[in-house]
Amino acid sequence: MKTKITNIGSIASRNNENQPLWDGEQVEILIEDDIISEIGKKVSDADEEINADGALITPGFVDSHTHPIFFGNRAKEFSMRAEGKSYSTIARMGGGIVSSIQGIRNTSEDELFEECIERLDIFLMHGTTTIEAKSGYGLDVESELKSLRVIRRLQQESLLEIVPTFLGAHAFPQEFKNDKDGYVDLICNEMIPAVVEENLAVFCDVFCEKGYFTVKQSRKILQTAKDHGLIPRLHADEFEDSGAANLAAEMGAISADHLMAASPKGLKAMGKSNVIATLLPGTTFFLKQKNYVDAKKFKKYGCELALATDFNPGSCTIQSMSLIITLAVLYCNMTVEEALTAATYTGAKSLNLHKKVGQIKAGYQADLLFWEMDSIAELPYWIGSDRLLTVMKKGKLLD
Repeated sequence: MKTKITNIGSIASRNNENQPLWDGEQVEILIEDDIISEIGKKVSDADEEINADGALITPGFVDSHTHPIFFGNRAKEFSMRAEGKSYSTIARMGGGIVSSIQGIRNTSEDELFEECIERLDIFLMHGTTTIEAKSGYGLDVESELKSLRVIRRLQQESLLEIVPTFLGAHAFPQEFKNDKDGYVDLICNEMIPAVVEENLAVFCDVFCEKGYFTVKQSRKILQTAKDHGLIPRLHADEFEDSGAANLAAEMGAISADHLMAASPKGLKAMGKSNVIATLLPGTTFFLKQKNYVDAKKFKKYGCELALATDFNPGSCTIQSMSLIITLAVLYCNMTVEEALTAATYTGAKSLNLHKKVGQIKAGYQADLLFWEMDSIAELPYWIGSDRLLTVMKKGKLLD
């Protein structure tokens, strides 16, 4: 099946490893099955033709940091923050990550699946065609495996492309509050082997932060994960410089995320080790904080930048990558072009998918967004007014 897209206003996409393409010329795109086969002034004939009616076309968004596997919500905590309580204060009061545990533990796999699959359509509605999805709200062997099995079912049932990450090291459950090293042993000796045996994850993540997992504990978990064939990534230096950015470089992590408090030393180490820095400005916004990262500082140390939502029930319920781009442009010192690349190509690179998605290029999957815009300068400009006309996933327009 060949599909030709004609009457394209312009294409905005990074077109190779080094050079962004912001193409104002009218071209056509030919798709064979689900793969882009030609881009040019006049492509080959096709079985079907789609008139883009002058739309701007970008790649589908790649959201490389999400926590969509949870049951219920934490709206009460949002109200508490609005009243002035901090994230750490709410966590000490029994809120935060551990407050989501019972929802996972007390819910059947089928119930959890039915609740989670409804969230995936919202990603697609906002133009996200690929996500990374973490476990991390079960924090025992059975519940973490249940969460990852739900992700596997979602992969099979949803049009959204999903990459699974094991995050058993998200926080310490109450039963281990006085034996934190014992929980680390449980992760290393039981959880990781079980996850790998069922082939449930590609990546292993750790929340390396004061009050959560120390550098020593995180190193042990990530080394165990690497020994079992999982790829490391980290929640790093979100609230203070804990040395997590340095650890990401040491462990050869593919990505270190958050990084609001990372030191120049840590960023320099990340740059030298090719660790992608994934920025999550939606979380800073959602938590009423002001410590947005400065993208120019990261670039100074040679760090490639990705953008993601950090969608989760407690610290960011944003599922719109276009809103994340707006926040990055307004508060993170990024240009529109840099932000779009970070939300597509570099996000895909942090998932090892950059040779498949994240660009509009021959040989790439036809994940495309059609925008009612003349240029990408409008993408962050129309805040809360979605100018997305339609979404194409694997060569098919979504209803």
